[in-house]
Amino acid sequence: MELTFAAKVMWASFAIALVMGALVHRSGFCTMGGVSDLINMGDKGRLASWLLAVAIAILGVTAMQAGGVIDMSLTTSNDTSQPPYRVPMFVWPRYIIGGLLFGIGMTLGSGCGNKTVVRLGGGNLKSVFVLSMIGFGAYLMMFTNFGHYVFLQWMNPLGINFAEYGVSSQDVGSLAAAAVGAEQASGQLVMGLVIGTALLVFCLRQPTLRGNFDNLLGAISVGVCVTVLWYVTAGPLGQEWLAEVEWLEVRPLAVGAQSMTFVSPSAQAANFVAGGFETTLITLGMVIVLGVMLGSLLNAVISRTFRIEWFVDARDFVYHIIGGLMMGVGGVLSMGCSIGQGITGSSTLALGSFLALVSIMLGCALALKVQYYKLVYEDEANFAAALLTSLVDLRLLPKGMRRLEAV
Repeated sequence: MELTFAAKVMWASFAIALVMGALVHRSGFCTMGGVSDLINMGDKGRLASWLLAVAIAILGVTAMQAGGVIDMSLTTSNDTSQPPYRVPMFVWPRYIIGGLLFGIGMTLGSGCGNKTVVRLGGGNLKSVFVLSMIGFGAYLMMFTNFGHYVFLQWMNPLGINFAEYGVSSQDVGSLAAAAVGAEQASGQLVMGLVIGTALLVFCLRQPTLRGNFDNLLGAISVGVCVTVLWYVTAGPLGQEWLAEVEWLEVRPLAVGAQSMTFVSPSAQAANFVAGGFETTLITLGMVIVLGVMLGSLLNAVISRTFRIEWFVDARDFVYHIIGGLMMGVGGVLSMGCSIGQGITGSSTLALGSFLALVSIMLGCALALKVQYYKLVYEDEANFAAALLTSLVDLRLLPKGMRRLEAV
């Protein structure tokens, strides 16, 4: 029996995610770890690994798009996939606030959505609670009016609609092309090559990246897997998949060009359960998350590193619960997580993805700084003093506002 195009896309994506889950578990690829190493030790290795994955994905998507291999326009509408990275409506507050929330939550929850799934496969039972809270927060944002009333009703009017200026996409290539009167495709090609190459050169100049096999393995595996998933869903097979379901009376969720992301699939999984396990509610994102988790489990078993982990104390439990909730809410608000926006979204050159990426890193760095000052000074430092001092350290406030001695 011949598989449908939908089944082919699902199985191909599952296989890619399985490989990525195993290699990420093997390499220790971690967004929060990269920021933490830089903030606490001045080591750029793991952060360069993450940025190298971004560079690979940008160059891969740019090459495939220039060659006409993929149709990235399928990412511009909620009718095809979530999030719609290249929509012309640029609601900048959601990327900033959502990114900050996600970055802080990522720190409290000991890792981003991808890391949570990978740790779950490796036996970390904390991740069950974190992933559940990510799903709960994301479900509130995607399937209820919570996100509209709390955030979007006041954020949307502040947005910039690039369509009013004759630009159909918010990617920096299209914006640059419009600014100089060039063709959109030319702008996307040039900006993709410039940004991707600049990141590639910066990363490969870092000795702690070049000399560390695990850092290189993590970067290459994630960057390549994100790129190949774009090919699967936006290439010939993906376009056949989209055509196959267009005639259906009940169309499946999130069909079309998409790649790796970890927040919205958790909400879709919650919706799948709430919907009585209706098969039409199964999404590609859910399949990818399952593949990553099983890939991590496979590597943990083979390498004999599978071990059960639990919370240290009640405070540890509360931090992880709050962190998961913040990641769920912030990830949907910013239209993606550190992988979904930081790598997948950035590969499309979307302005919002770059803004979300910077905000996620800033939120993570700020939370790490506050935690560090609270740890060092213990009861001597209240939250306000630690926060102000952390903002000074990050050069976001003048030195005169420092409340604690630098450590």
